[in-house]
Amino acid sequence: MGLATFKGGVHPYEGKELSESKPVQVLMPKGELVFPLSQHIGAPANPLVKKGDQVLAGQIIAEAGGFISANVVCSVSGTVKAVEPRRVANGAMVNSIVVENDGEYKTVEGVGEDRDYTALSKEEIRKIVKDAGIVGLGGAGFPTHVKLTPKDDAKIDYVIVNGAECEPYLTSDYRLMIEEPEKLVGGLKVILRLFENAKGVIGIENNKPEAIKKLTELVKDEPKISVCPLLTKYPQGGERSLIYAVTGRKVNSSMLPADAGCIVDNVDTVISIYNAVCKSTPLMRKIITVTGDAIAEPQNFNVKLGTNYEELIEAAGGFKTEPEKVINGGPMMGQAMFDFHAPVMKNSSALTCMSKDEVAANEPTPCIRCGRCVDVCPSNIVPVLMMRAAVNNDAESFEKLNGMECVECGSCAFICPAKRPLTQAFKEMRKVVAANRRKK
Repeated sequence: MGLATFKGGVHPYEGKELSESKPVQVLMPKGELVFPLSQHIGAPANPLVKKGDQVLAGQIIAEAGGFISANVVCSVSGTVKAVEPRRVANGAMVNSIVVENDGEYKTVEGVGEDRDYTALSKEEIRKIVKDAGIVGLGGAGFPTHVKLTPKDDAKIDYVIVNGAECEPYLTSDYRLMIEEPEKLVGGLKVILRLFENAKGVIGIENNKPEAIKKLTELVKDEPKISVCPLLTKYPQGGERSLIYAVTGRKVNSSMLPADAGCIVDNVDTVISIYNAVCKSTPLMRKIITVTGDAIAEPQNFNVKLGTNYEELIEAAGGFKTEPEKVINGGPMMGQAMFDFHAPVMKNSSALTCMSKDEVAANEPTPCIRCGRCVDVCPSNIVPVLMMRAAVNNDAESFEKLNGMECVECGSCAFICPAKRPLTQAFKEMRKVVAANRRKK
């Protein structure tokens, strides 16, 4: 029987050998830390502190600004220097709380205490997750307490842990599966307590045999939990691709995973749920891969949220050669950075430093209508025709071509022999169509 997978996809150079054998190192920050109020999908959080206030690690310094929003928890103790706009990794200026680290890491009372999740009600578990400020840590940043509150708990029959980590170069989730598998399984058990009819599935690509072996052994006596080996292919870790590979069910842009009876959470998200519910520890850290052929010592770091990216580069030995491109995230879905002076946020995943900018080195040429983009598209749409609509700024045609089903994975742009900027064009057209829909 073949490995679980989906139709389409590509096989980019993985690059994981640079950091996959590097255990997660704890990196303690220096100086000030910056906590943007928008590091999640939805409304910005509302600050609860002001300049001059003393704060503690584990303290909620900004509360969710709406139903789809998330708390911000301070990761250090110190003094609030300012509440002001600061630049984040994507170049935007975002209102942020700036805290001067006192280096003492004093915490609020109760942080780290053991808690029996089996003695908690569903409402109590969801409130703990909300208070902890947990969002999707795979990059999407959707507030987790909202995801764990579907319309009907009884209709959820799969809780899928996304251990695919299909993005090239990234190895932080792999290291967590190797180093903290008990916490991963523990967090999955917490989620399953919310959904009586569900079974848990941990999906892992087959380029991670040690993780598959370790977790399979760990859950062998768990009747409601199994490990599903996945074919190594990008974007196997995309939510729709993963759901189809594990369950055979299809999800489109008008649906939520819950509409297909599924809840999907990233490895780090599930471990953060365990930390919050079972160890009374809110989300204060992120596991980050610092990698690429321009970095002296590629590493995986456990860093406090709000830490400056420059400190990560320094801790990884700095640059062994001046990079032509530094990416916030991985090469397929990450965004190029123009300034390293930005904070690590909840939706950060990696810093990929490349000695050569291969995209800039390949000028786009006219489409040769080879159809490769159609073959690899995991959403079964037609990028070649969507690109024609995008070039003509024809939002109506783009929408009729099901352009809103695009998941912006970059498979089409990767495979295109003409090096057309397909994904970038589709991102912009999706924004136009979404704006038009709001006007209606």
